[in-house]
Amino acid sequence: MIKSAVFHRTSDNFCYALDKDNLVITIRTGLDITDVSICFGDPYTTGIMGGNSKWIYDIKQMPYHVELEDNLLWSICITPEFKRCSYFFKISCGEEILYYFEDGFHTSPEPLPNGRAQYFLFPWMNPIDINQVPEWVNSTVWYQIFPDRFCNGDKKLNPIITKKWKGPDESVSSFDFYGGDIPGIISRLDYLKDLGITGLYLNPVCKAKSNHKYDTTDYLHIDPHFGTDEQMRELVDKAHSLGMKVMMDGVFNHCSIFFPPWKDVCKHGPESKYYDWFMINKWPFQKLGFNNSKKGYYYSFAFFDVMPKLNTNNKEVIKYFVHVCTSWIKKFDIDGIRFDVANEVSHEFYHILRKNLKKIKPDFFMLGELWHDSMPWLRGNELDSVMNYSLKDSMNEFWLNPDSTKDTFIHAVNRCYNLYMQQTNSVLFNLLDSHDTIRLISGLNNIDKFYQELAVLFTMPGSACIYYGTEIVLEGMHDPDCRRCMPWELIDNGYYDDRINKMKKLIDIRKTIPAARSNAYAFINKYENERIIHYEKYDIPLKEIYGDMSSSGNAAITVILNCSKEPITVENCGDVLFSNLFSENILSPDGTLIFLQ
Repeated sequence: MIKSAVFHRTSDNFCYALDKDNLVITIRTGLDITDVSICFGDPYTTGIMGGNSKWIYDIKQMPYHVELEDNLLWSICITPEFKRCSYFFKISCGEEILYYFEDGFHTSPEPLPNGRAQYFLFPWMNPIDINQVPEWVNSTVWYQIFPDRFCNGDKKLNPIITKKWKGPDESVSSFDFYGGDIPGIISRLDYLKDLGITGLYLNPVCKAKSNHKYDTTDYLHIDPHFGTDEQMRELVDKAHSLGMKVMMDGVFNHCSIFFPPWKDVCKHGPESKYYDWFMINKWPFQKLGFNNSKKGYYYSFAFFDVMPKLNTNNKEVIKYFVHVCTSWIKKFDIDGIRFDVANEVSHEFYHILRKNLKKIKPDFFMLGELWHDSMPWLRGNELDSVMNYSLKDSMNEFWLNPDSTKDTFIHAVNRCYNLYMQQTNSVLFNLLDSHDTIRLISGLNNIDKFYQELAVLFTMPGSACIYYGTEIVLEGMHDPDCRRCMPWELIDNGYYDDRINKMKKLIDIRKTIPAARSNAYAFINKYENERIIHYEKYDIPLKEIYGDMSSSGNAAITVILNCSKEPITVENCGDVLFSNLFSENILSPDGTLIFLQ
């Protein structure tokens, strides 16, 4: 037995309350382990200290496990009768059996004479400590909008330097303004409704100097190039009437050099009452453009002097942004906030902000921009979810690397959905591109592979988001090229109807088939070819995921992606929901098939 590969802790994604009754427990082992059972019971079944009585416990096999590259993850969901649970593990490696306690391995499940067994302990399932997320997010299909490039609805709002709206094949620069605005978004809500969208994610719309608005100068009002506060409320109200939620972008890690508190600091230095609102090391600053940040005068976002870093450890800063966010809810009635550069903001900031926002709107959605393992922010007292860049990057790795096998894909997906609690998995913000990345089609340069990745996006746990223009396969390389203008004239003339209809089918699967939104998935090893992705999704409650899903009897969907160079035959494919390059039971190379069993 490879003992060093075995790991468990009584916290985070290894042991947590799924709800008020059920406890999920996971243990990591090496690939050599053949069986794991959990021995569990109430810690007080034989009294406070147990005395000379033998502790009474139940034993259950943990049949459910997923495979990673070098490990197995074994999980089980149990229901402690009295809300507390002591436990240890019985681990088998062929004929070898060891017992795994909090203090390590033992050859016997019994404690030493007159000794105390160091069982794992989940002391109490306090309802207030259970990670609860907004239920509506799982069924939401998001549409990300970069406002300046989406639609120009009122030319009177255009800045003086506005350029002529460009076509889909024309590149843009970092400093271009094209006049997209809130009235333009309002004018296209029916289009988005028809597409199947149920959630709008807006890049920043508050007052700022740039076209991207991540250099905020006024957090309390809408940028006049986009419209008015009243028009923002109109947008939200109309979106709500069409069954769409609205999420704003919150830039609280940094601000603009034109943000009034920063201007006050630049004028008064340490005498400014806002001096501690920022992370300043030396005073006075050098002139703008002299690398103040790189030379250590003050911290900024990514060494951009024009975006000084806010001190979110400061109670006054936290109080100010609590006011900003609560005012957004009260003024605009938004449903969520996406927090930019979320991992650089203090944990205390989120602790306090969450309490205030959930008090106003209990199902408010708090989404963080994090590109890595984000467990410290997802324990139930800070953020609800993060942007699932881990899944995006893993998918791209498989499709861009022809040497990747289905095992590498399976291991990557399993890793992504075992980083967090299941309730978090339900609301992970899944995306394939954004304003910060190369557009999906430009990275793949293959429209058939493009639809394969989209098929995964719309059938994986979490919520699905498409970036504006993805429905028409809009191209774009690195920022700013990924922020091209939306070609409404071509769309209105039907030029992209075939592509839009394909997207509608995928969105419809997501919205109408519960199994597509479920956390329950299983990879099927039916095809020998190492580039065939084959998995099933099941419509079952979270607590039942850790059993035999395939025998649950619930309606399931099957996804088959032929990423190989050879055609394959698919038999008994049931009710086809979506297909590409599939005919007469033959799935061609780069083909996609989704069917209902």
